[in-house]
Amino acid sequence: MFAVTILGNNSAVPAFDRHPTSQVLTMAARSFLIDCGEGTQIQLIHYKVRRSRISHIFISHLHGDHYFGLIGLINSFALLGRQQDLTIVAPEPLQQIIEMQLRVADTRLCFNLYFITIKESGPLLKLDDVEVSCFRTDHRIECYGFVFKEVRNPRRLDIDKVKANNIPVTAYNSLQSGKDYIDDQGVIIKNEELTIAAPKGKAYAFCADTRYDENIVDHIRHADMIYHETTYHEALAEIATARFHSTTRQAGKIAQLASVKKLLIGHFSSKYDRLEEFETETREVFANTDLALEGVSYLIP
Repeated sequence: MFAVTILGNNSAVPAFDRHPTSQVLTMAARSFLIDCGEGTQIQLIHYKVRRSRISHIFISHLHGDHYFGLIGLINSFALLGRQQDLTIVAPEPLQQIIEMQLRVADTRLCFNLYFITIKESGPLLKLDDVEVSCFRTDHRIECYGFVFKEVRNPRRLDIDKVKANNIPVTAYNSLQSGKDYIDDQGVIIKNEELTIAAPKGKAYAFCADTRYDENIVDHIRHADMIYHETTYHEALAEIATARFHSTTRQAGKIAQLASVKKLLIGHFSSKYDRLEEFETETREVFANTDLALEGVSYLIP
């Protein structure tokens, strides 16, 4: 499964039972937490997210509504006896902040806590099943969006042909990586006779807080799904620009320019108690748009 679950979809101030930004990206072998606003750990419990599967936490920037829940979550992990390593990926000052908070409280962690410091746009990490990169957004302070791309073997076994040719299980991995099969007598069976091309890995982009900025388009182009903030309705476009945020139609335009498959919108201003107009306005520009609703899991199409 490759899906994102929304834990918080509001902007800076919690309101109308909406919470600051946080979401969980779930893959087959692991989960990633993206931003960790106040109340995130309560949302994780409420929506029955398996916290033990979270291997990395990505923090886009150091405005409080995107990371004030982090130290509480780390402390709870320690109190619950977590053993798995945890890696935090964030702009540079966050490591100093977290280490100071742990030191002042004399908190002893029972797991390894690692930090990856974001210094510029580009690749961040590569794991067996996913590659993660980041890109700078146009926000009031240093802020980064993230792109998560599935890593898949280039080929998929054609089981009927593999069995018909008595190919041993020990050769499966090399076949999936594109290599030919050579038997004990030196007979070569071409890879394309035993495998078929695997589907392309899917991509999810979290665009973080940003003013309308076409510079991000190249980083998210052809993504299967993106999340883009829509803090304001289009009528408040000037306010959005002044406050380094985006509107409904601006988010739709970015999705359109990037030729993505699906758009999720969130980071709603607390001045709005209802969300329907956000969806209506954005769909006027990009039809395949959904509200990022808390507690809902969205499959990457």
